[in-house]
Amino acid sequence: MNYRRLGKTGFDISEISLGTWQVGGKWGDDFSHDNAEKILHAAVDAGINFIDTADVYGAGESEKAVGKFVKSRSERIYVATKCGRQLSPHVSEAYQPAVLRKFVEDSLQNMGLETLDLIQLHCPPTEVYYRPEIFELFDRLKEEGKILNLGISVEKVEEALKGIEYENVTTVQIIFNMFRQRPAELFFEQAQKRNVGVIVRVPLASGLLTGKFSKNSSFTAGDHRFFNRNGERFDKGETFSGIDYETGLAAVEELKAVFPAYANLAPVALRWILQFAAVSTIIPGASNPEQATANLEALRIPNLSTEQLAAVNDIYEKYIKPQVHHLW
Repeated sequence: MNYRRLGKTGFDISEISLGTWQVGGKWGDDFSHDNAEKILHAAVDAGINFIDTADVYGAGESEKAVGKFVKSRSERIYVATKCGRQLSPHVSEAYQPAVLRKFVEDSLQNMGLETLDLIQLHCPPTEVYYRPEIFELFDRLKEEGKILNLGISVEKVEEALKGIEYENVTTVQIIFNMFRQRPAELFFEQAQKRNVGVIVRVPLASGLLTGKFSKNSSFTAGDHRFFNRNGERFDKGETFSGIDYETGLAAVEELKAVFPAYANLAPVALRWILQFAAVSTIIPGASNPEQATANLEALRIPNLSTEQLAAVNDIYEKYIKPQVHHLW
């Protein structure tokens, strides 16, 4: 495992870490604590030391599983969680310091921890980034010893750029992959300038970039790849990076021609992300232990060549950029 500094948190974390959206099993299934425990042990046994969860994952069960697990291990494992998505309706007005404080305290109780290494605002509405009182709350929580660091999870580059204007924002979690390249233009430069850690989520475009899907692939009714393709439940960009499925498949076919040696494109897609110096870590999810460790194959393959990088960009320009580049 290789480790990178997570911005001004000072944490040295695994280049590939673990996101726990589906750690209790596949999307839409009941939460399995046995499955979660197996995945978490497999990840940390392989050198992963950073785990990202949220209070809404498994209706709090993911936090409980992560907290129990962390206390069972002797290694220093950094835990990040998120708050805000419980609000209904999820609007700026619902974001209030007292409400967010309660969410943080609930997460601490869920995990049985005294302090959170990193608490992140969970993709709040854009207006929240223009409310200093929301960000000031987390200074109080840090003074009280309830958190060590504040981060933000964002949908849009514009939100990331606004968020890092607040000095206490130490990390940004953002979608970045071969099919979502806009963060590399201005945001990465500004993040490095401000020593802000970058946590990359949805690195495989909801599985599209594995190259394993086809027109005949099916997804269960509880899977966001079935019910959220047009943003029915949350931001459309969270599902297949906002690309329509058929266009994504066409782009992947061309990627396969660029990387014929790989039956599974996932390691290549992750390696591509790691070639950006601004990236601190990638947090692919896993619904079984094998997936958690398979992602680490990206650490064992060489960097993409100049020619391969150019080919990836050409495919992005041809298929993806006209659809999504301006949206997120």
